[in-house]
Amino acid sequence: MSWVHYDACAGRLARLLLDLGLERGERVAVFLPDGPGAHIAFVGAEKAGLVVVAIGRRAGFRELEHALRLAAASAVISEAEHQGGSMSEFMRELRETGLAIRHHLIVGDLGEDERILVDGAPADVASAGDGINAELRARRLTPDDLFLLNFTSGTSGMPKCVQHDQKRWMSFHAFAVEAGDLSASDVFMSVVPAPFGFGLWSSHFTPTILGAPTVLMPRFSAEEALALVEQYRVTVLAAVTTQFIMMLNSPAMERYDLASLRVMFTGGERVPYGCAAEFEERSGASVLQFYGSNETGAVSRTTLRDAREKRLGTAGRVIPEMNVRLFDEHGNDVTASGQGQPGCKGPTLSQGYYGDEAANAKLIRNDGWMLLGDIVRIDEEGYLQVIGRTDDFIIRGGKNISGPAVEQEVSTHPAVALAAAVAMPDEVYGERVCVYVELRPEASLGLETLVAHLASRNISKEMWPERLIVLPELPRVAGGKVAKQQLREDIARRVAAEREEGDTKLTTAQR
Repeated sequence: MSWVHYDACAGRLARLLLDLGLERGERVAVFLPDGPGAHIAFVGAEKAGLVVVAIGRRAGFRELEHALRLAAASAVISEAEHQGGSMSEFMRELRETGLAIRHHLIVGDLGEDERILVDGAPADVASAGDGINAELRARRLTPDDLFLLNFTSGTSGMPKCVQHDQKRWMSFHAFAVEAGDLSASDVFMSVVPAPFGFGLWSSHFTPTILGAPTVLMPRFSAEEALALVEQYRVTVLAAVTTQFIMMLNSPAMERYDLASLRVMFTGGERVPYGCAAEFEERSGASVLQFYGSNETGAVSRTTLRDAREKRLGTAGRVIPEMNVRLFDEHGNDVTASGQGQPGCKGPTLSQGYYGDEAANAKLIRNDGWMLLGDIVRIDEEGYLQVIGRTDDFIIRGGKNISGPAVEQEVSTHPAVALAAAVAMPDEVYGERVCVYVELRPEASLGLETLVAHLASRNISKEMWPERLIVLPELPRVAGGKVAKQQLREDIARRVAAEREEGDTKLTTAQR
């Protein structure tokens, strides 16, 4: 798709949204795969002065309903089906509950000649002419305006809604260009979902600002990603840690020519040194990363000018413009000590959470510093290392999964008396969801039965436990709370023992 075609398709969608009578600043939910259609929808909504509600395609129907209600979406742009169900029927059900969704657009890739259905009927769509373009220019959002709402995992059980202006991503773009020496001569491929922060800068903003071609994948496949690198001579790859490890583990890694790759941006969770080093050796690319969050944007970064030990062994130098400080558990500034919970105040900050003042009170201090949920160490040279987390999240393949949210859903099974969700170490995904449970008297429960129960409740697959451990009684700490640290240590011991046993069996078999 050329830039001219991209612009024309976005203008065509903007005109349709305008013709539907949507007022400047109203919310349009975009629920599409990571193909050109999602990006056209983002730009088309922006041209029409509308705010995008960006929802990841892995969301279940409950998460989707939550997002539409919280963001007060007036229109929804989606494909015809999701997870085997009719989106039109789902919209009808939501309207019957009082949700004021005025229009539902069913689209494909939003190509220039594509037929679009609006509320079940074919839309009369024309190209945006001079007159309509003048009207669109008058409605266009400014860099400081709210332009997008996306979602991040919340400890209350449902995702929180993060408010974005475009100015923050322009700043992030500048940091990325400097880190990787990015230019219009690069060919980008981002396999990170577009609605999230990593995907926003790596597929939506930076390639477009530079005018560099971008390769997109609607659904990630390690083998296909490797084939696309060779086919399009990709120079800049963006992938969460789990994705690049899956590429490393694929037999296709040896079959495709990856010599064009010069940079891979990764992150989303801890980047294993050995895996990053192996990727560099086998592909020839330099591995770079940003540390930050959907809420804060970039806090630290590695660059092509960092020594390999620093690039792969730390989260990079703190970005001076982000004015990072460290705080202890009482909120005292302990920056001089070099260790604490990071807070920052700089150009990549979001506008905080939409419709959740309690969450904003925890996210943003009274002095304006926005906090991250980790404990970090910053050395004398300014390099940052994450040493622990303050929030109860499981980071599976770069996706934050709320432990309390998993526990809440698991506890709806009639056999469960008490549940505790913790992170289980995993060589590919970094972490997986493990649930410890206490059962009700004379009850029994297996993992398959529990997963089937969650599926019947339309819970997102990402929240399904991948291991279930039944204990007669969950350990407690003073005050009666579950001793989650003991459970984390227990599952770590179990996994280590199982790996050692597997290695022993392998060695014996080889002998």
